[in-house]
Amino acid sequence: MALLTGLFVAIGYLIGGGPGMVIAFLFAAGSNLFAYWNSDRMVLSMYGAREVDENSAPDLVHIVRRLAEADGLPMPKVYIAENDQPNAFATGRSPEHAAVCVMTGLLNRVSNEELAGVLAHELSHVKNRDTLTMTIVATLGGAIGMLANFAFFFGGSRRNNPLGPLGGILVAILAPIAAMLVQMAVSRAREFEADRSGAMLSGRPLWLASALQKIESAAEVIDNPEAETHPATAHMFIINPLHGGGLSSLFASHPSTEERIARLRAMAADMGQAPKPGPWG
Repeated sequence: MALLTGLFVAIGYLIGGGPGMVIAFLFAAGSNLFAYWNSDRMVLSMYGAREVDENSAPDLVHIVRRLAEADGLPMPKVYIAENDQPNAFATGRSPEHAAVCVMTGLLNRVSNEELAGVLAHELSHVKNRDTLTMTIVATLGGAIGMLANFAFFFGGSRRNNPLGPLGGILVAILAPIAAMLVQMAVSRAREFEADRSGAMLSGRPLWLASALQKIESAAEVIDNPEAETHPATAHMFIINPLHGGGLSSLFASHPSTEERIARLRAMAADMGQAPKPGPWG
């Protein structure tokens, strides 16, 4: 949050000098406050997610409830988004105000055991309070993108702009990259830990490993239109929902899925486990 706020201020300075910096700082402070209270609802709205309960999605809610109780967490709200790409994310400013959202593509492609592995991963983000940071970063990252566009079209015409037209071009190019690097650092640092603690919660690292393999394979060929429209939210998902080539791996919002699976398999081996179903039917 501090890095993104500083980036806001820097953009404001390049657009409008001192006055622009002050305006950008005030805007960033307001954005942080707004994101703290509303970013979870905004992200869920971006994906058209609908809340479900024991009547509308009994198996899904049952698994979430069992895992939350096992981890000593309050029962989060549960959402489903109509999206053929198998994926999931968690959001919320605290465990008491958390939500877990799964795509319909995930429900259609994984077993209950694999689903439990995914949900345990997401609840680990909730318990570790990653969801607040990741959701606010998603909101501010999108705002930085909009501010960069403003800098490109209008920054160069401002008399207070210390770099003139060059400043607007630099902001338009570098600001989104800087925001993406912050998102990448947040996501990569937390995904391995959520994998580990989620695998401990479910008791079966191989459930999550199997799910990650399926999700990765499907996500490579199935588009996620909402994520493509709102790329600042990509780091929130369990697997990167975006498609890309070339240098995309250098700026990937997630660590290598192969490495994540290898670590989970090593955990399972240390626990003396072999692939087999569990009591999550």
